[in-house]
Amino acid sequence: MGSIIAVANQKGGVGKTTTAINLAASLAVAEKKVLLIDVDPQGNTTSGLQGNRESLTVSLYDVLLGQKKLDDIILKTELAGLDLIPARVDLVGAELELIQLPERESFLKRAVQKVVERYDYLILDCPPSLGLLTLNALTAADSVIIPVQCEYYAMEGLGQLLKTVQRIRESYNPDLKIEGILFTMYDGRTNLSQQVVREVRNYFKEQVFAVMVPRNVALAEAPSHGRPALLYSIGSPGAQAYLTLANEVMTHAEKSAR
Repeated sequence: MGSIIAVANQKGGVGKTTTAINLAASLAVAEKKVLLIDVDPQGNTTSGLQGNRESLTVSLYDVLLGQKKLDDIILKTELAGLDLIPARVDLVGAELELIQLPERESFLKRAVQKVVERYDYLILDCPPSLGLLTLNALTAADSVIIPVQCEYYAMEGLGQLLKTVQRIRESYNPDLKIEGILFTMYDGRTNLSQQVVREVRNYFKEQVFAVMVPRNVALAEAPSHGRPALLYSIGSPGAQAYLTLANEVMTHAEKSAR
């Protein structure tokens, strides 16, 4: 059965979608079967792999509302082994339409359980909020990766999300684990980046990934070409960082399976 990993942080602009796309692509290059699910109404993960999302006629919205099954909307990508569940702006409506329904936090979980055995990894890209869509993703997930930008407010945002994870454990998903905290947009030339890294590592210790994703032009440019960084510029520091992250994730999975 595949491992379901949510990529979540309620703060925007921390590299969450970049992480979801490039981790999924790097796992696929490692010959893992991966399903990337775009849970964000902005649809940046979808456009980052497929280009024009406006041409799509179905999306995760249709699954959450019971009009389609995940199997009906799976898209193939340029990478063999990497499939995509797309999102469009209509996903905003799902939060409003689901809010009145019983067990509204479990709609995504029920949907993914029907396909989870076909994949090694399912990566869920969450919206930059702690609303019902993120709640669905964290209820469905086995673990969560938390991208943290190396900036002044990083610890504050991290603390809020960890409180949310604890509440979800208590109410909906007692087995939810922290897969790891990932530093993004790291610039070793600045004292601030170094200070944030020290503070987070000192506090969270082994919960922090060893690899740090640097600020990198290729990571910023690749989505405009509808490609992950390793297909756009595999030798770039950003692409190499996410290949290393994939190795860390796979190593952790192997240790957990023993």
